[in-house]
Amino acid sequence: MQKTVEFYFDFGSPTTYLAWTQLPKLCADEGAMLIYKPMLLGGVFQATGNASPATIPAKGAYMGADLARFARRYDVPFAFNPHFPINTLTMMRIATGVVVSRPADVDRFLGAVFRAMWVDGRNLGDLDVLSQVLDESGLPAGELLAMASDAKVKGALKAETENAVARGIFGAPSMFVGDELFFGQDRLDFVREALRAR
Repeated sequence: MQKTVEFYFDFGSPTTYLAWTQLPKLCADEGAMLIYKPMLLGGVFQATGNASPATIPAKGAYMGADLARFARRYDVPFAFNPHFPINTLTMMRIATGVVVSRPADVDRFLGAVFRAMWVDGRNLGDLDVLSQVLDESGLPAGELLAMASDAKVKGALKAETENAVARGIFGAPSMFVGDELFFGQDRLDFVREALRAR
């Protein structure tokens, strides 16, 4: 049976970006399939009573330093987005549509959006900026933006977010290996261990 990692994500989370920089190689090394599960983090927070660490000043200040530490450890570029927090609803609807109907574009789409958000500091809450980012990456911006208005895509994102909450998810990034939940990009060693135990 194929080993899998289900990766529940929202582009608005910087720790999710850091996890994304590591998970494809981790899964390849362990012979596992990485399954992308877009969810709306705001919906998860509302359902669980959780909130962004940035809402607690001391924790937010600590998180900034910790994010920089992990970026250095992973040897990846990172810059906290000056427009944070950014409404990611449109991006997550597009992610849902791409995962379902354009699987060949998933890696390029995720790379374009994560880099624009957490390396280049672009305001992806502005649809003109988001469209430009997609165009620059060779993706069909018009087609992808239209997905955000598709009733089936909207319903799929809502259902996936509700499913995430039902499975015990309270934040992002969250990963499942089988039925075991791992929260946070600082738990990737446990994800690797869980894969090796299967």
